[in-house]
Amino acid sequence: MKFNIITLGCKVNAYESNYISESLENNGFLFCDDFTKADIVIINTCTVTDTSDKKSLKMVRRIKRENPNAILIVCGCSSQNNKEAYENMDIDILLGNKDKSKIPQLLKEYIQDCKRYSYINDERIMPFEDMFITKFNQVRAYIKIQDGCDNFCSYCIIPYVRGSIRFKDYEEVIKEAQSLVNKGIKEIVLTGIHTGSYHHSGHDLTDLINDLTNIKGLERLRLSSVEITELNDKFLAMLKENKVFCDHLHIPLQAGCDEMLKIMNRKYDTAYFWDKINKIRSIIPDIAITTDVIVGHNYETEELFNKTYAFCEKINFAKIHVFPYSKRTGTKASLMPEPVAENVKKDRARKLIALSEKLEKKYYDKFKGTAKPILIEEVKANKSIGHTSNYLRIELDEILEPGQIYTRIIK
Repeated sequence: MKFNIITLGCKVNAYESNYISESLENNGFLFCDDFTKADIVIINTCTVTDTSDKKSLKMVRRIKRENPNAILIVCGCSSQNNKEAYENMDIDILLGNKDKSKIPQLLKEYIQDCKRYSYINDERIMPFEDMFITKFNQVRAYIKIQDGCDNFCSYCIIPYVRGSIRFKDYEEVIKEAQSLVNKGIKEIVLTGIHTGSYHHSGHDLTDLINDLTNIKGLERLRLSSVEITELNDKFLAMLKENKVFCDHLHIPLQAGCDEMLKIMNRKYDTAYFWDKINKIRSIIPDIAITTDVIVGHNYETEELFNKTYAFCEKINFAKIHVFPYSKRTGTKASLMPEPVAENVKKDRARKLIALSEKLEKKYYDKFKGTAKPILIEEVKANKSIGHTSNYLRIELDEILEPGQIYTRIIK
């Protein structure tokens, strides 16, 4: 039987989908890149914003419309967060965020007895669900080392749908990375819901980074995201000495004013953030620092937004990922008064996106005329496209081999 898997949302979902796909192939199922022709369709959903939920639900309806005879499996954050909505959609196998690794087994049982299965776990404390991949569907491979979050930022539903923090076995991470490198992977991204919290068997994230970068053949190691409060002196010392770790950190800011950071229940203020960024740049002056910022959160006045705008400009990020605030039922922010009008949110988002574009160009221009190694990710229209260690997106007017690193002059 042929299967197709549709992934919505973050790198953690991408890793989990990759594991599900590999597990199904190991159990005799065949991957099909066209969901309308697949016998089985799996949707790994996202709920981080209201738009994410709508996309997830829309995708379920689309599959049922365009491939009504397929066995439909739905899992992930949106189904975890909206159990009743999904239970009313005639889904064959419905899961939340627990037991994704059991999908091959559940599918075989369904094929045998045609009995629908639905299980949405509602416990926050649970073990790490072991997954191990030996290949990845992109040239840059992800490894999920952590799951869950205990921060409970006011706007965020993820701690409620992903559970408490838990971690992958330390030695298993190293074995998995070695397995991927053995298959020719040059760059690995460590990912999780709260990646910087990683600790296992007396080791922390910095220990893991140092041990992984000793793997022969691994040329780049990157973090998907890390909180500013987790960049301690030990991590900064690693940053200074480690030549495999990429010159790029994605550090969520969320708001550039102390008033909004407190309302959001973030664990730092702007002075702390500013000081830590300066320490990082004293070690690697040209490091790319990218970030996430939410605009239009409850209580955000024009004055407070302007503070965030000015702080982002002052920090001089390489890129800002801008998110208009999205109400998530069950979070503290969903109960707060003084919501910001949708048109105001959109206007603030446009302003911050324009700033991001300006800063992104400014950062890119610093490297024009310099030689940089580029990991080629795809080739199309006689162009090779890839990224540098500091995450500059480069297009080259030549045909090169995806998955390989080439040094070229940045134009």
